[in-house]
Amino acid sequence: MSNDVKNNNLFPVFLKLEHIPVVLIGGGNVALEKINAILANSPKTKITLVAREISEALKSIINSGEYNINVINDVYKKNHLIQGSIVISAVNDVELSRQIKIDANDLGVLYNAADKPEICDFYLSSIVTKGNLKIAISTNGKSPTLAKRLKEIFNENIPESVNESLDNLSIIRDHLKGDFQYKVDELNKITAQLKEKTPKKWFKLNLKTLLVYVLSVLLIMISGHIVFSYIPYGAAYSQLGVMYNSLGTDFLYFMLGGFIAQMIDGALGMAYGLSATTFLLSLGVSPAVSSMAVHTSEIFTSGVSGFMHLRFGNVNNKLFKTILIPGVIGSILGAYILSEFEKYNTFIKPLVGCYTLILGVIIVLKVVRKLNKRKRVKHVGWLATAGGFLDAIGGGGWGPVVSSTLIARGKNPRIIIGSVNLAEFFVSAASSFTFITLIGLSNWQVILGLILGGVCAAPIAAYLSRKLNVKAMMILVGVIAIIVSIRNILKGIL
Repeated sequence: MSNDVKNNNLFPVFLKLEHIPVVLIGGGNVALEKINAILANSPKTKITLVAREISEALKSIINSGEYNINVINDVYKKNHLIQGSIVISAVNDVELSRQIKIDANDLGVLYNAADKPEICDFYLSSIVTKGNLKIAISTNGKSPTLAKRLKEIFNENIPESVNESLDNLSIIRDHLKGDFQYKVDELNKITAQLKEKTPKKWFKLNLKTLLVYVLSVLLIMISGHIVFSYIPYGAAYSQLGVMYNSLGTDFLYFMLGGFIAQMIDGALGMAYGLSATTFLLSLGVSPAVSSMAVHTSEIFTSGVSGFMHLRFGNVNNKLFKTILIPGVIGSILGAYILSEFEKYNTFIKPLVGCYTLILGVIIVLKVVRKLNKRKRVKHVGWLATAGGFLDAIGGGGWGPVVSSTLIARGKNPRIIIGSVNLAEFFVSAASSFTFITLIGLSNWQVILGLILGGVCAAPIAAYLSRKLNVKAMMILVGVIAIIVSIRNILKGIL
C-alpha cells in the first residue's frame, strides 16, 4: 500500500444507549433522521431535544408517549450538554456546530455534528439489522451515500432467516463440551457448509436448464406448425380490413387517453390505471369495459417493466410470492363482480367514481403528508387481495394500494416497486382473462387505442421524467382525478 493512502482508523463499537443519555440539538428534518436512527436501534434511549422550533413530524414522535424524550424549547446553551453523555447536533450553522464541539469537549462529552465530519468525535453508521445480527458500515465520513447503498445491498441479500441460524448456532454452542478453541473449531465446521456447492447440485441445475431448453424448442416448433398450417391468411387479411373500416372517431380519443395515461405513468411511475379509467369513464365507456381495456393494455407495459426489474435485481422473491396469488385471486373476484353487474352501470359508475376519487386523494396526500413513523406491514397477502380486487373494480389502484402502503411503512422503494410491478403483470392478465371470458372482445377498439397511444407516449414520457417536477405532477394528477371523479359521480346520480 502506498504511503499517501489513508487507512480508516476508526474503532467500531456497539453502545447500549438505553444506559447512555443523549442530547440532540436541532428540530428539523436532519434531527428527525437522527432521532429515527437512534429509536430504531435503541427505543429506550433517554433523549434530551434542544430546539426553539420543532417540526410536526418530530412533535408527532414526541407526543406519541412511546419514547423517553425530554424537550427544551430554547436556543442552545452550554449547560444543556450536562443532560447527556453523547451530544448530536443537527443545525445548519457551522460556527454554532464548532462552538458546541468546544463546549462538549470541555465537559468530556462525545460529539457528532451532522454533515460535518471534520469536527466529529464519532460517526453514526449506516446499520443493517437482521434480528440479532447487526452490521455497522463506515466510510470514514467520506461518503454517507455509499454507506446507504451498501446498507441496501446487505438488507436485500441477507435473509431474515439468518436470525434463526444465529439462534440454532447459539444452542449448538451451549451444548458443545470443551474449551473455547474446541467450540470455535466445531462451529467453523458447521458454518463452512454454507459456502459449499456440491457437484450433485450443480449437475441437477444443468439438467433442469437443459430440459427447459428442449421443451422451449418443442413449443416453438409446435407453435410454428400451427401458425403456418392452420391459420387462413386470406380470411385474416379480409377481417383486418373490416376491423380497420370499423374504426371511428372515438378510436382517436382512446389513443389520446392511452397517450395521456402513459405520459403520467412514465413521469411518476404510477397512476396509469387511474388516469386511463378516469378518461374512459368521462367518454361514457362502461366501468367493466374500461377496466378490461386498461388491464389488457397493462399486460404489455407491466410485463416489460416487471421483466426489466427482475433483470436488474429489483425483485424480492419472498415478497413477490407473498402478493402474487392473493393479488390474482382479488383481481379475478373484482373482474367477475364488475362484469356480472354491468347491467347496473347506472349504480356502478358513481361507485367507481367514488373509488377513483379516493385514489386521487391518496395521490395528493402522498405528496403533502410526511411519514412520521415506520411500521411493520402485517397481513401482506390480504393487502394484495384488496389491491387486486379494487384494481379490477376501479380499473386501477394496484400500485397506489399495494406499493404505497408498503413504501409508506418504511420498505425499500426500489425493491417494492420492482416486486409489485412484476406481480402486476399476472394480476392484469388474470383480470383481463376474466373480463374477456365474461364480456368478450367486442370493444377491442378501446384496448388497441390505449396500447397505441401508450406506445407513442413511452419515449416522450421517459425523456420528460427527468425534466418535470414529480411532486407537482402528482398533485396535478390527483386533482384532475378528483375533479373528473366528482363529475362522473354527479353525472351518474343526476
